[in-house]
Amino acid sequence: MPELVIRPLQPGETELFLSYPFARQPGMWETARDYEALLASNQYRPEHTWIALRDGTVVARACFWAGREDRHPVSLDWLEAEPGPQQVELGTALLRTAHQTIRNAEGKRPDYHLFMPPGWRDDAALRAAGEARLMSAQNAGLVPFVERFTYRWSADRDGLPARSERLEFRPADDTEVLAVLQQLLVGTLDAHDRHAVATHGIERAAEMQLEDLHWFPSPRDWWQLAYTKTGELVGLIVPARNYSQPTIGYIGVVPAQRGRGYVDDLLAEMAWRLSEAAPSESIGADTDFANLPMAKAFARAGFRIVEEHLVLTDAG
Repeated sequence: MPELVIRPLQPGETELFLSYPFARQPGMWETARDYEALLASNQYRPEHTWIALRDGTVVARACFWAGREDRHPVSLDWLEAEPGPQQVELGTALLRTAHQTIRNAEGKRPDYHLFMPPGWRDDAALRAAGEARLMSAQNAGLVPFVERFTYRWSADRDGLPARSERLEFRPADDTEVLAVLQQLLVGTLDAHDRHAVATHGIERAAEMQLEDLHWFPSPRDWWQLAYTKTGELVGLIVPARNYSQPTIGYIGVVPAQRGRGYVDDLLAEMAWRLSEAAPSESIGADTDFANLPMAKAFARAGFRIVEEHLVLTDAG
């Protein structure tokens, strides 16, 4: 059997990457990705794109994603290998080789983000495709971390929810936001936040969350604190925009106000503000499977589940 050659893509080899000859699985995330467009916007880069070649034919490929201004890859979100008995072996070999040089800003292997259609485990072909990718990532040293729902909503299709009449929204500087984030992290159901608190403590976890919010390429003045009419703090909203679409960047109710339905008010306000900022675009959001209160809030507001999002992280 010809030797397997694994290497990053070289500038000018886009057509080689696109020459992947195997049938693509309908409904899979990679099938809908536009590599050339993402390459042109600096979200994919040749040095972050890896291929496995056998006798000159691409038999596996992977793309590590980064924001336009990011120096390091942020995540792995494209992984394909020739279907068949060697699919897992090819995917594993590709990632193990890529991981020798590919590291994120923290010096770790980037998380793997696998996006699958809702209910994918009930479809034999989709389940096989997803499980092959997961097995390759785990063989390469990544471990399952969390599963999330991905949502879409648009005013045209889903209708704007009633806007809150019991809350007021005010801008806040970073010092104020940081103090509120420390409150919001108490009792959080978000897996990433819980891990950050357990690893670094609440103060540092709040600082990290603030740094993450500053990553969004959307106006800082969109961030708002919510108060009752009598001036009691309720929570924080960060309507945002990522590199693809408007998104629910962050939403949280402080512990003293939880259980009073305020999450619906916050979510409605974000829907209004993002719809006004981008009237013709749909809004994205996500939450952990285990965060049932937030999942129920999204459902009440008319957000539709469009994907199941699995995250694997560096075991080291």
